[in-house]
Formats: sequence, structure tokens, C-alpha cells
Amino acid sequence: MTENLPTRIAVVGGTGPQGRGLGYRLALAGHEVVLGSRDAERATAAAEELAQQAGVARITGAANLAAAESAGIVLLAVPYDGHAQLVTSLARAMAGKIVISCVNPLSFDRFGPYGRNVLAGSAAEEAAELVPSATVVGAFHHLAAPLLLDPEADLSHEDVLVCGDDIAAKERVMALAADVTGGRALDAGRLRLARQLEPLTAVLISVNKRYKTRSGLALTGLAPAVGKVPA
Repeated sequence: MTENLPTRIAVVGGTGPQGRGLGYRLALAGHEVVLGSRDAERATAAAEELAQQAGVARITGAANLAAAESAGIVLLAVPYDGHAQLVTSLARAMAGKIVISCVNPLSFDRFGPYGRNVLAGSAAEEAAELVPSATVVGAFHHLAAPLLLDPEADLSHEDVLVCGDDIAAKERVMALAADVTGGRALDAGRLRLARQLEPLTAVLISVNKRYKTRSGLALTGLAPAVGKVPA
């Protein structure tokens, strides 16, 4: 895996639970984070709160477009409703950049959560179709937002599954994932595997509700994360 130098990352949807949690962890790891929102004032307020919590000054806020324009890597952490319209509106700002999608197209009914049918196959593939010059990588789908925001939570036992078609971009995102959790990031294959990774989140939500926990993913039969000693 390539070394991940500090970089500027825009979190589109950065005032939502997942966006705030990922922004918090990335800032703790030394990256400069710009939280994006439809409301710039809301983004700024969220950034100030997170900066105080993290004890760092490298978190700022801006409107989604300004955030995406200012960063070399753009992380999409938004609900699926309105996804295509939002990505289209940011297409020029994301052109030629690495775009990380952790969008999970889910719906809920009286039986619980379930994965939605997406014409492009997945939210990540939809983003890739809408911004063909960007390099889209899927990651972070299964990390629980409350744990990301909890400074006492140890995420090093969880695996982050990363999918994409560009090897260099995928390795860059895998290094970011290791920064976020302090654990292991795994190459899950081509971007089309987002079709399976995104709806799998519905299974975790269902398990969490039934067992009143915050479950994550950890695959067996693989080498431990670098720096971790096998039990």
C-alpha cells in the first residue's frame, strides 16, 4: 500500500453523521478536512464543533461546491435521495479527482432496512457515470457513525472494504481507510462490487437493531493489519 501523505479532503454531506465522523477521524490522522453542506453556515458551525472536539484546527466548513473545488479528494457522504442531482451539480469541481463514495442506497419499511435497486448498479457506479473524468472508489460503507465520532471507540478491529477500477487510487483510499480506523483496509475488487457492498449495510443495521449493538465487518483468514500482533 502506498504511503498516505497529509492531504486536503472535502466531505460532501459533512454535516451528516457519517460525514462528520469520517471528517473527525481524518482530521485526527493529520489530514486537512473541509466539511461541505448545502448551507455554508451550517458547515462552518459543524466544523468548529469538530475542530474543538478533535483538538485540531484543520477542519473548516463551506458550501458543497466550494468544498469540492478546494480539495484534491472528494468524499461523498450523502443520502441516496438526490444523489444524482448533487453529483451532477458538482461534476466540474470533481473532474480529474479521486472521488470516494460511501453512499448506501437504502430504504426502510415496516420489515426494516433493505437495499434499493439502482439503475447504474450502485451509487458509486452512478457517480462514475455522471463524472467520467473522476476516479471513483467505494469505501467506508460499513463504519458506524456513532463510533467514528466517539473519541474512546477503537475501530482497529474493523475491516474497511475498498472497491475501484484504478489501482493507484484504490491504494490511496486504502491508506486513508487505515488512517480512519487504525486497522486494516482490504482491496475488495472492481468498482462493480459496490453493488454488493452498499446494500450489505442494511444487514448490519438489522443486526444492530436486533442485538442492540453497533456491529462492523472483520474478515477471517487474512493477515493482521500492519503493526498489529496476532492474538
